[in-house]
Amino acid sequence: MSLHAVRPKILGFISEDVSAWLVALLVLLAGGILTGLLAWATLNLFHHQLRQRFQLLASERYSRIEERFEDQEQRLDGLRRFFANSESVSRAEFDGYTQPLLHRTQAYSFAQRVTREERPAFEREVRAQGLSDFSIRELNPAGALQLAAERDEYVVVLYSQTQSRLGSPLGYDLLAQPLRRATLERADQGRMAVSQPMHLVNVEPTYARGVLLVAPVIRRQSSELATDKPFGYVMAVISMRQLLADGLPEAGRDYLTVRILDLSTSDQHEVLFESTNPPAASELSASRLLRLADHDYQVDIQPSEAFLQANHSSVSSLVVLGGLLSLLLSALLYVLVSQRQRALKMVEQRTEELRAREQELRGTHGQLRGVLNAATQVAIIATDLRGVISTFNAGAEHMLGYSAADVVGRMTLENLHFPRELVARSAELSARYGKLIPTCQAMLVEGGEEGGHEAREWTLVRQDGSHLTVNMLATPVLDEQGLWVGHLAICIDITERKRVHEALAARDLLLKKLSAHVPGGIYQFKMEFDGRFSVIYASDGIRDIYELEPEVLLLNAEAIFTRIHPQDSTRVRASIRASADTLSPWREEYRVQLPVGGLRWVRGEATPEELPGGGVLWHGYISDISDLKRVEEELRALSVTDSLTGIHNRRYFQERLTMEMARVERGGGELSVIMLDIDHFKRINDQHGHAVGDRVLQAVCERIGHRLRRTDVFCRLGGEEFMVLCPDISGEHAHVLALQLWQALRSSPIEGVGTVTASFGIASWQVGEGADALLLRADSGVYAAKQAGRDRVEVQPH
Repeated sequence: MSLHAVRPKILGFISEDVSAWLVALLVLLAGGILTGLLAWATLNLFHHQLRQRFQLLASERYSRIEERFEDQEQRLDGLRRFFANSESVSRAEFDGYTQPLLHRTQAYSFAQRVTREERPAFEREVRAQGLSDFSIRELNPAGALQLAAERDEYVVVLYSQTQSRLGSPLGYDLLAQPLRRATLERADQGRMAVSQPMHLVNVEPTYARGVLLVAPVIRRQSSELATDKPFGYVMAVISMRQLLADGLPEAGRDYLTVRILDLSTSDQHEVLFESTNPPAASELSASRLLRLADHDYQVDIQPSEAFLQANHSSVSSLVVLGGLLSLLLSALLYVLVSQRQRALKMVEQRTEELRAREQELRGTHGQLRGVLNAATQVAIIATDLRGVISTFNAGAEHMLGYSAADVVGRMTLENLHFPRELVARSAELSARYGKLIPTCQAMLVEGGEEGGHEAREWTLVRQDGSHLTVNMLATPVLDEQGLWVGHLAICIDITERKRVHEALAARDLLLKKLSAHVPGGIYQFKMEFDGRFSVIYASDGIRDIYELEPEVLLLNAEAIFTRIHPQDSTRVRASIRASADTLSPWREEYRVQLPVGGLRWVRGEATPEELPGGGVLWHGYISDISDLKRVEEELRALSVTDSLTGIHNRRYFQERLTMEMARVERGGGELSVIMLDIDHFKRINDQHGHAVGDRVLQAVCERIGHRLRRTDVFCRLGGEEFMVLCPDISGEHAHVLALQLWQALRSSPIEGVGTVTASFGIASWQVGEGADALLLRADSGVYAAKQAGRDRVEVQPH
């Protein structure tokens, strides 16, 4: 056998004789090419992601603008229905209704249609209401209000609620100005209309440019006459700057610039709104049409400098890093190749030295033979190429009962094997290699042809004919030139070990069968004296509990705690250590988070015993109790839910009220309750039956529930009596909320029954007041509403 191995090539194709500098240069060039390709791909990905981020931000901004447009329409429509559904609306009622609506709106107004003949009486009537200087006015060329000229018809601003410090333009005639007149004429068709951009009257200069959103008001008694003009108009004075800039980031931090164009004129589109931050130089842009009433507005969005700064490219950093890595790798390869070339030279020198020492090793051959004969517990048998035994040590004599004189030169290794086993092995090897393997080589081919050195179990025959099970390792014997001259077999008696192994396997099989019929898993858990945990035994049922193989737990007990829910892990560890300290039975229920099964509940029980060397050993079982926990949660939910309406019941209300009262008494804050009682509910049951009455209760809950905050608690106390618990809300805000609920209920008839109303009572918590007193004041409000004619909201009594 040659002592010179074939040298591999560097990177598979470069000879080792090549200069290390050339290898480093090739690696540096390849690294530069890969870095360039990666930088190009990263740049393309950055532009794609930048476009996606901009489109996402633009869509969110479009949605916000569209939502605010719709909000203005909904608020104005609510104000229109407030007038349309009322016989008359006083100035105080108008102010009370519109005050909460002024968010993002300059003003809300009501203008009444007045004829020439009605003008004197109309002016006198308004002056009698406390506006002594009231008169119908119009704008002069200088922009100031003056007495209006005589006309056949006027549309006069009668009520107005405004945010401007300049006051309300009461008495202003909307028909005196062409743009406003055109807007009213479109509104006369029975729909909401919005004006072209105009200068708003009595509005601060910052917000003076805007639009007028108008909705006609038609009395119920005149709605059937198609030729009648509206009784009046409700208007929202909208400044686009106030409407859109509110809630946006500061100009220096806003990622988008927005511009809104009015498309009502075909010759020139006026800019209604434009962000104060300038757009960045970018090809990114988006444009969409949004509709407000009967007008379309073009919304153009571009990215700002802040957007480009927040989304800068990392290509330059990638190029620098890739260049540095390529340079570092080329330097490393230069060092490795140069060192390998020096190492190969040293190997050649060492080889010459080894050849010189080979002669010295031959002298130790005799000593080795003596050592082999001294191994009395191991059988060492050597043969020649024909299989005839040439060496038979003392251990072989003791193990097989033959003397060395009876075996050496007279018997083969095949004569010592059980014949049937050799035939089966010969057939197996012949099928594997596709050629006939003689029985005399069946025990040797494993080590000879495959080059392996693994021991194999064989059955040998003693001199007295009895059988002996051994592990035999057969290896080839080579001469000085590396030629195959024989075989060496080393045998170890494993009869007793095999018997013990079979007994243990039978016991393990019995334990596995028994544990398979036990629900959950059986285990032995050990804590060492230094606090380390280990699993001694785990049945197959543990696999279903933790979704971990029992073999994994035997190697790593901490894998159990990776499955336990983080909120329960500390408690479980503490309970285990407490059981170890007191040697008391361990019992615990906790949650596990499984990769497949998800969140599950388990219960574990174990009995500890103290070990002689320190430490504690537990014997126990663990089972899945998720179904039991689920039933407990369902029973809990049923106990606090009203079965008819699906909202919370009296019990849940009492629990939450107790918690909220404790909160405000401990840390301050506000708390209000709204109690409502459905009017004439007994009459509904008597006229339509209890099934319809149940449907009415469900419909009332649906209408009320849609208008509550997430933090509000809506409960049914019993019968037709309901309660709304409003944390962190004052009595004034609770009154506004109650008015909204009252209006929503009475404006939405229930099919088959008609309009259903309710009487509302409000009470807010006062310092030192208990829960009973708070509820009594709310109930007193409901009683007062009932006494005053029902279908109303009564402020809390003090």
